Amino acid sequence: MPERPRALFAMTAENLPQIFPPDVLSRLRETVDIDPALVAANFTDPEVREVLAEAEVLVTGWGCPRIDEAVLDAAPKLRAVLHSAGSVKGFVAPAVWERGIAVSTAAAANALPVAEYTLAMILLAGKDILGRRERLRAERVSPGWGFVPGIGNHGRRVGVIGASRIGRRVIELLRPFDLRVSLADPYVDEAGAAALGVPLLPLDDLLRTSDIVTVHAPDTPETHRLIDRRAFSLMPDGAALINTARGALVDHDALVDELRAGRLSAILDVTDPEPLPADSPLLDLPNAFVTPHLAGSQGNEVARLGLAVTEEAERFAAGGELAHALDRATLARMA
Repeated sequence: MPERPRALFAMTAENLPQIFPPDVLSRLRETVDIDPALVAANFTDPEVREVLAEAEVLVTGWGCPRIDEAVLDAAPKLRAVLHSAGSVKGFVAPAVWERGIAVSTAAAANALPVAEYTLAMILLAGKDILGRRERLRAERVSPGWGFVPGIGNHGRRVGVIGASRIGRRVIELLRPFDLRVSLADPYVDEAGAAALGVPLLPLDDLLRTSDIVTVHAPDTPETHRLIDRRAFSLMPDGAALINTARGALVDHDALVDELRAGRLSAILDVTDPEPLPADSPLLDLPNAFVTPHLAGSQGNEVARLGLAVTEEAERFAAGGELAHALDRATLARMA
């Protein structure tokens, strides 16, 4: 039986039992030689350095210290970084790729709950949940039986900004519903959009023709304040904005003005800054629904990330290709 590759955890130690519950951890330890009692909060600890010198795999997560050239010099046998969360932008230095080390991420697994959250919010927005709730709060009585004009999800127009992992999953989840879905993404061509089953539109056209706009683009210099005052002006009266990507993509001052005017509504799981200051109007406006960055993996969903990493470790140990390997070009487009 081949020797198991040596591995080291590098993350916030408190998160490890949730990401790798006993059954997942046991499966991981059958594949790699890893000690759950040794979790690197930094790479300077002598005990960590001893294991790092022999490690072929780093199993990383939230709180991972930066993997730079000095760390790589101390880890001459390192061949793979398996990340049990989404983006690795904050801690993987370019030298990792330059030295030919494979980098894998559980972003695909983390995309699932974000897409599920987005689906739920799209359907609720189509029913004008915020507006109807506020009317009930104000009047304190049910309006009684009767059809409410202007709401509902039959034929509702949904615009998806960004064919990221999450954006693609949202499109997939929307297929069973009687919605008209379109996509805006500068990296997707007509054939790519057709493969997803949606029309491709320029961003301005998508904003003009969507009742609900959901943002799934990466946070890059090009997308900073992508949804700005001009973009909001293109959206039709009564439209809703959903943002589960990054807060920096949306101009919050412009959004607050639109919300105060009562022209739009917004559902935000991410903000800029995050968290919002206690006096932010977004926390009080009746047509804003703000959640504390919980669309991604939470509670029992987190173990899915550990399972994704364990499956990648099994592929690595068997000499196969990683299913979720990242190159630097892909990383630049990740949220």
